Amino acid sequence: MENNVNNEVDFEVIIVGAGIAGCVAALKLADKGYSVLLAERGQSAGSKNLSGGVFYCRVMEDVIPDFVKKAPIERYITRNCISFLNESSFVNINYGDARLENSVTAVSVKRAKLDEWLAQQCEDAGVTFMPGIRVDELLMDGDKVVGIQAGDDKLYSHVVIAADGVNSMLCRNAGIRTRELLENLAVGIKSVIGLPKDTIEERFHLKENEGAAYAVVGDCTNGLNGGGFIYTNSDSISIGVVVKIDALAESSESASDLHDRFLSHPAIEPLLRGGELLEYGCHMVPEGGQAMLHDLTRAGLIVIGDAAGLALNTGSTVRGMDLAAGSGIAAAKVVDEVLSKKDFSQAAMDAYYTELNNIVVGKDMKTYAKMPVFLENPRMYKNYGPLLGDIMYNIYNLDTTPRQHMMSEGLKIIKKNQLSAFQLIKDMYTGVRAL
Repeated sequence: MENNVNNEVDFEVIIVGAGIAGCVAALKLADKGYSVLLAERGQSAGSKNLSGGVFYCRVMEDVIPDFVKKAPIERYITRNCISFLNESSFVNINYGDARLENSVTAVSVKRAKLDEWLAQQCEDAGVTFMPGIRVDELLMDGDKVVGIQAGDDKLYSHVVIAADGVNSMLCRNAGIRTRELLENLAVGIKSVIGLPKDTIEERFHLKENEGAAYAVVGDCTNGLNGGGFIYTNSDSISIGVVVKIDALAESSESASDLHDRFLSHPAIEPLLRGGELLEYGCHMVPEGGQAMLHDLTRAGLIVIGDAAGLALNTGSTVRGMDLAAGSGIAAAKVVDEVLSKKDFSQAAMDAYYTELNNIVVGKDMKTYAKMPVFLENPRMYKNYGPLLGDIMYNIYNLDTTPRQHMMSEGLKIIKKNQLSAFQLIKDMYTGVRAL
């Protein structure tokens, strides 16, 4: 328990975690003229982030104008593919559109490069950036958060913003957020495979600097709740699987074996052939959607980014970075208001919930609130891939057998894949409602 009698502070705002959420909040507050400390456990911003992914980056124009022209991005994502993978077949929905080429909505990034660049923008804006600092705990004065402790050092502030990642240890140790339920978490296992730029563009049918993003379901996780992903970088491919922790715990599978199985699949291996393994690792991923948005404020405290559970899997897109940036913007707006009023009470900090709900972050989390439950449906991973594969095989296997009407053949295929027409209709209806 701290008693900062003179209410003196070292910084007006302390932000823990120099990922996208933390850096965006720091930039917005520095622009307002506040003294901001950005503390990062890694030796540099992004050093603890594995590879990267697809960043739906329009939100960054509010933070850094002409972001896509200035930031160290890899490729502009102009082609998206949803793939149902089976043991010996695949069915792809491959979408490309000139409108995506002309209006940059998404880019592939490597987080080590992007986060380091963002931290530099923070320093240029006047933020005090301190890498290599492990923050051990929050300092409390009664019910109010008044700073941080790192080793023997204590630093005081009016507001602390926790951006310290999934399962925020700061908040857990302070009893603010409990240990997250396993059903709300997944583990991601990712490799980065180096390939020549021209080879990537040839294999993925891309023009110069264009990129592709694949969302894969089915055999990549051997029927477990989760999926695979492939993102093209400038001269490498980010590829891996994400598996729900509760599903993995109930199975006899290992995450690393599922990753290796995916990369060796006959539909995937040719895309990687001749490549060099540059990175390999795993990390925790929030998967609970809106169910994780709780206990995000205390007097003097706001929780943002992955620490707040802000991630969204719609089956076709996986979003985290744009939601993190949005939460950083929302937090900075609320902190600006409480600093100007010198009101750091719980009620004042709770304005963060309202701000989140008023922007795309909260609205999209609410829109897709039912998606995590829908994605728990085991038929999504065990039945529908083979069903689609059998339908396509029936269409293209033109042997000497007379063709039957699609309706009658379809019913046979549905039954073969241990489904009923009722289940199919129900799942389609539930899926549409979740979307």
